[in-house]
Amino acid sequence: MADGIAAIGECMIELSGQTGHTWRMGYAGDTFNTLWTIRALSPSHHVDYVTAFGDDPFSQEQIAFFREHDIGVASSPVVPGARPGLYAIRLEGAERSFTYWRSDAAARQLASNPIALAKSLEERTLIYFSGITLAILDTAGRRTLLQAIAAARAHGCHVAFDPNYRPRLWPDTATARAAIDEGLKVADLALPTFADEQYLYGDASPEATLERLERAGVAESVVKNGEHEVVISHYENIFAVPATRVEAPIDTTGAGDAFNGAYLSARLLGQSPKDAARRAHRVAAAVVQVRGALAPFEILRLAFEL
Repeated sequence: MADGIAAIGECMIELSGQTGHTWRMGYAGDTFNTLWTIRALSPSHHVDYVTAFGDDPFSQEQIAFFREHDIGVASSPVVPGARPGLYAIRLEGAERSFTYWRSDAAARQLASNPIALAKSLEERTLIYFSGITLAILDTAGRRTLLQAIAAARAHGCHVAFDPNYRPRLWPDTATARAAIDEGLKVADLALPTFADEQYLYGDASPEATLERLERAGVAESVVKNGEHEVVISHYENIFAVPATRVEAPIDTTGAGDAFNGAYLSARLLGQSPKDAARRAHRVAAAVVQVRGALAPFEILRLAFEL
């Protein structure tokens, strides 16, 4: 579809700790969290999550959950014998820690069929992917993915990329930097987090991150920095937008992903980068006041429209 939006990556089964030894099962993953927010805030657009699925009951239930919320799966392959990745969240106050079981997840094969992948990315207004999307693929898979994204971009698609560096997913920092640098080459818009960029590239400040991304040829960059202001570069115009303060956050899981989804939704509506960041801050502030990575649509919409 000409107005279609595609996010690429891994959606895992999420176990979140409840009272005592009770756990709640849901679905989450960085690019899926962002697409969830876009689905809530951009109802006029068709959205697809591009990944790979297993043929097990958990994968079938995951696809059913997507469809229940009007999220398609495009031409994502089904891999016989595979299953979704799994992670568990433990909270200490509002901060979270994660334990993962994802080494053989089906999503690692999302680029195994280049023809299906290219078809999934055809006729898109926006494609969104992340450093985690790159990290779960082998070298050949990353090459296939970036070629497919570059081809879609050459046909007029806008591409957004969150480097989202997670050290445990990479064999070493050099491999991570090389892959993320390749991701930036196909991106029109970057949405990094300063702490990640500082760790991976040694950036001294969010402004230094902006300068590096400008040198990489990215036209629009939004550097998130937790509860602090974001700094934005839009065709070399630089400005800052203060965050929305939350006195007593409940759960910070998925806040940055929701920010990305709200920012992209606002830009799709024609909002300026500064106004888009203001809306995105409000949405992120709403997300940290609910448990889990996926806030209810009505909460996201209310925060976005205030």
